[in-house]
Amino acid sequence: MKIEQLIVQYLYTNKKVTLQDIGVFYLSDNVTIPVEQDKDTTLPDNAITFEYNTKAVQDDGLIQFIVQQTRKIKPLATSDLESFTILGRQFMNIGKPLPIEGLGILQKNQHGEYEFIQGHSINPRLEPIPALLKEKNKEDIVFTTPPRKQNSKTGMFAAVIIFLLLAAAASFYFVFKNNKDQKVDQLAVPKKDSTTTAKDTSSLKPVVITPKDPVAPALPKTDNVTFNIVIREYKTLAKANEIARTYKNYGYKVIQYSKDSLTYKLAVPFSRLLSDSTHLKDSLKRVYTNSNPYLEIN
Repeated sequence: MKIEQLIVQYLYTNKKVTLQDIGVFYLSDNVTIPVEQDKDTTLPDNAITFEYNTKAVQDDGLIQFIVQQTRKIKPLATSDLESFTILGRQFMNIGKPLPIEGLGILQKNQHGEYEFIQGHSINPRLEPIPALLKEKNKEDIVFTTPPRKQNSKTGMFAAVIIFLLLAAAASFYFVFKNNKDQKVDQLAVPKKDSTTTAKDTSSLKPVVITPKDPVAPALPKTDNVTFNIVIREYKTLAKANEIARTYKNYGYKVIQYSKDSLTYKLAVPFSRLLSDSTHLKDSLKRVYTNSNPYLEIN
């Protein structure tokens, strides 16, 4: 389920949802959202109101709801929500409306403020039973047949055979080792010979081999990585600077650089986990039509 759908579902359930640095949505207490889809059910006028607030903070209840519905860990759920709000603001700052199905349209007016136009379509409300509990109930129904019992006598007999084999192997090992040690000791005793020197007898000293210390496996790095997602390429510096200034005037955070003086790139910089780059590229592709964003690591 997409992040915007989860935002709408949370509003339907809690009557209030906050989008960071954008504002707060309220659902009227008189409006009831059905669980099942009904073609004749629509949102009445003024059912949803919007309070513009660029200092709105993160909605912890919404993040917890995303964790429950997607089974993601909290940092990933928080990252997904931040990406949506950041890209949504950038989308509106370049003059394009931000549609949210089941809610309406957000856009930036002539005064530079975000305004909301309510829609009338409704997304069916999610059932209150978590999906994980449903799956557990299904498993209880499937595994009703008791497991097959093993023959206790057969298992005991096999255990005795294995024990006897191990005992015989251990006895053979110790007998063989003792005989070998005795032979080595006999060879190590020097015979009485006038020609035997201290140098000859010193070669009979046993060599002690010290095992190397085990090397601890390297732990995977989970630090943030600084990387760029390239959204546009131009052949001339003048054209790249012109487009970059246009985006920055709309409040869009872009950088311009070139690695070979032949191609000038416009990109959005990030300092995140490298695994976040995939959904960031998808989000930027929706904002920048006719583009094919790709990753470049600094």
